[in-house]
Amino acid sequence: MLSFDEVGPTVEHDVLDRITIDPQKMGGVPCLRGLRIPVATVVGLTADGMTASGILRAYPDLEPKDIAQALRFAAYLTKEGEIPLTVAS
Repeated sequence: MLSFDEVGPTVEHDVLDRITIDPQKMGGVPCLRGLRIPVATVVGLTADGMTASGILRAYPDLEPKDIAQALRFAAYLTKEGEIPLTVAS
């Protein structure tokens, strides 16, 4: 479960201290370390096949741990919710 404590949000036993949600930045979209780089951007680039080193070159303010936490956060969000699916005919 996602919770907030003195070190930041946690997922089970992992601290997600690099994920920030600020209503005054990017409309409250989860971002990395207060930067205007949404978690969804990093996850999308990864899904599109960009390597971690490619992401770091494209976004030099990011660090390798940012990418790992973005993916961990995305995994948590999909693990905890139900996604309605339709069967293709």
